[in-house]
Amino acid sequence: MIYSHLIEGIKRFGSSEKDICAVLFNCHSDSIQKNVVLAPWWEPSLFDKDWLEITEITQGKVWNIKSYNVSFTYIKTGIGAPLIGDASLALGCTQCENVIFIGSVGALSLDMSIGDIVIPKESFCGDGFSRYLTKTSIKENNCFGDIAYPNKNMFERVLKCTENICENNGVNFHIGKVFSIDSIFAQFAHIDEIINSNCDAIEMETAAFFKVMELNGINAGAILQVSDNTIVEKSLYSGRTEEEQNYRKHIRKTLFPQIIEKTFESFNVNLTL
Repeated sequence: MIYSHLIEGIKRFGSSEKDICAVLFNCHSDSIQKNVVLAPWWEPSLFDKDWLEITEITQGKVWNIKSYNVSFTYIKTGIGAPLIGDASLALGCTQCENVIFIGSVGALSLDMSIGDIVIPKESFCGDGFSRYLTKTSIKENNCFGDIAYPNKNMFERVLKCTENICENNGVNFHIGKVFSIDSIFAQFAHIDEIINSNCDAIEMETAAFFKVMELNGINAGAILQVSDNTIVEKSLYSGRTEEEQNYRKHIRKTLFPQIIEKTFESFNVNLTL
């Protein structure tokens, strides 16, 4: 376990790895499979997929899903770096080997439209959670601006599957550089600075997610969907049309389960990358 310094901190005060899963996921660690999807807000019911079997492990939070060729655990974590970060750390106490993060992202580029899919290749750390992953003093760990990366193996698999499925369905996808922030409300006062940091999209979780998965030694990548675009005045607060919203939901419903399934399947076959 690579992040042993964090586990030892918990054990020091009387808890164990089993306690972590029991509290955070409200289930036994054995219930978490080797393939996992983490989602801040979306639930499996939002997807248009005839899964062979969906078993709810923890009400409204953890599901085990089986298709023809793969099975995986789906976990709804809650929004923001602290919640996705703690859930990601807890996966290090399970048999998990491969994780896909799915969620929404705000575009900061004229090239991105609502509904497009974004595969982040790096994430700019603008969150506070990441400070606490250090072995050294949290006062000394000024990690703002650090770049976090997906696991190369998973990134390439996610990208290849996304490219194939998007091209077959006429949907735009992008390789993105995202900024992970802690506040939706306060971000707008700093949009120019965020764009100048060489980021073309903004969300709240991927920097913490990538950093934790690197500590865990778990294959990890992300699939994001553009929900808004601030620079064309289609923000989370105003400007988006019903047609755009419906298109976004349709793409999420139909393409995301295909990409997830094909990516996990790629670990069972000799995929040429």
